[in-house]
Amino acid sequence: MSTNLHRPYQSADLDACLRLFDSNTPHYFDPSERELFVRYLGRSTQPFFVIERDGVIVACGGYAVESDGVTASLTWGMVERSLHGQGLGQALTAVRLAAIRALPQLRQVEINTSQHTQRFYARFGFETVKVTPDGYGPGIDRWDMLLPLTPPEQEPS
Repeated sequence: MSTNLHRPYQSADLDACLRLFDSNTPHYFDPSERELFVRYLGRSTQPFFVIERDGVIVACGGYAVESDGVTASLTWGMVERSLHGQGLGQALTAVRLAAIRALPQLRQVEINTSQHTQRFYARFGFETVKVTPDGYGPGIDRWDMLLPLTPPEQEPS
């Protein structure tokens, strides 16, 4: 049986993550976004994870805490296209949301995604706030979505 392991991204993972990106282009990502992804991986100090199956990177994605201090954004989530539908996207999203929920100051999570994955994120409770036709490129609409986080229970006085 295959086992999945998540861990923080390392610079040695770049080529594997680019293979994931390429496997999802042009349906899920516009080719013009590849250089943005490369720059993100090279410069970001925000948390980014990979999921390995039997030693092979099969998914990656991260999150960023926004400057308002109460919002997190899911960033660059993707699964090897030939492995879609096997629960890897759910595992990746669960890892990221658990890390976000561990930061008590955060009150909401936002994501911008496409029409191809918006229903996937809706299953986690994300609600659509805006749709921009061709927002990522021809035929790839941008869906802005928001997930309110339940505030921690207040201690009784």
